[in-house]
Amino acid sequence: MSTSRRNFIKKAAVGAVGVTLGSKVNAMSAKSYSNIIGANDRINVAIQGLGRRGGGFKEPIVTKENNVRLLYLCDVMKSQMDKANQYFGKDLDYKIKLEGDIRKVLDDKDLDAVFMSTPDHWHTPGAIMAMSAGKHVYLEKPCSHNMFENGLIVDAQKKYNKVVQMGNQQRSSGDSAAIIKEIHDGLIGKTYKSTAFYINTRGRVPNQTKAPVLDGLDWDLFQGPAPRREYTHNTWDYNWHWYGWDFGTAEMGNNATHELDIARWALNVELPQQVNVRAAKNQFLDDGWEMYDAMEARFTFADGQVIEWDGQSRNGYKKYNGIGRGTVVYGSEGSIFIDRSGYEVFDLTGKSIRNSQNEETESGLALGGGGSLTTRHAVNFFETIRGKQELTSPITEGATSQAMTHYANIAYRAGKSTLEIDDKSGVIYDRKAMEYWSREYEQGWKPKL
Repeated sequence: MSTSRRNFIKKAAVGAVGVTLGSKVNAMSAKSYSNIIGANDRINVAIQGLGRRGGGFKEPIVTKENNVRLLYLCDVMKSQMDKANQYFGKDLDYKIKLEGDIRKVLDDKDLDAVFMSTPDHWHTPGAIMAMSAGKHVYLEKPCSHNMFENGLIVDAQKKYNKVVQMGNQQRSSGDSAAIIKEIHDGLIGKTYKSTAFYINTRGRVPNQTKAPVLDGLDWDLFQGPAPRREYTHNTWDYNWHWYGWDFGTAEMGNNATHELDIARWALNVELPQQVNVRAAKNQFLDDGWEMYDAMEARFTFADGQVIEWDGQSRNGYKKYNGIGRGTVVYGSEGSIFIDRSGYEVFDLTGKSIRNSQNEETESGLALGGGGSLTTRHAVNFFETIRGKQELTSPITEGATSQAMTHYANIAYRAGKSTLEIDDKSGVIYDRKAMEYWSREYEQGWKPKL
């Protein structure tokens, strides 16, 4: 490895910093990185987790102009690595290394950055492993499994001074960024409320049944930080989302993260002071889905602004003009609808006065994949490492939005319809609810700095 490349890896630093979860985040200027040696060097990357999201990173990685080399494909399931190797390999003129254990991947001194698209429970522990090994991290949502991890990931980024981009890719939508700037500049007057929603038709989930561990699956490593349990049929392939709280974060962490982030960005708020939740399992009552499949939540902020969440995972009635997901922002002089394909501005009578429809290819409801927003988000990650851009979604911003999903989940799990929160520290004023602040970890796996 060349001296300039060593300096590049050593000196490439974060594109945004934050001190505390509740603090206002200010992006560091890209000019601060103008002295990075070897800023045009190739970036060597690995992908950890090769399921439905992993393939979405292909375009930004294989595009020659991005000057990226894919060193490793990593997954606990051998067949996933083999499939991904064929998928990526047909567009690359070099051999990719396959490795099932991310710890061995992180030992490679030539590796600069990791794309993490594992199940939720691996996100914070894996990202901290990567940062402590000197790697930058593109971290898929949710950035944390619980509130303990949510603060820890921010502290880790500060300690290790690495670029950490959260994968809430709508932050890279030009339309979303432009209209939110106009909202902040007063386009619809004083904002007071935003309603974010997700409507889908997820079907019946198999009831868990004990089964032999599949050939090629490292079940122990899949569990990683989670307490050990026997394998149940098809857990590894997406259904881990719904089989209790060992691995997943329910639909709040899975999908609400995206729209709640847009709502919070538009209203320009930080942590809420109060959270009200109504949630239950309402569909397919005898199936294997173990948490709520419908949730309505209301987040109230210090200045009186409110964010509402309407999540219906398995009831497909699209009451928002037939649209499956999006965000509505209300102001004293009008309202605006925002989603991944653009926006529409309405006056106080409800008349549409302006709209922008783009040609983004990022799906709203389909499982996995990628698209133009993911590609733009990844390229922004590369260019921030090089010191040429600022992160579109620094982990400090991502974690603040993620906290909203955790508060809602905590309320549901603790059986509380209302939580009062210290919006400076993020702490919940309820002893029962605080029992769900963290989780039980497998011995030796609890993440720490």
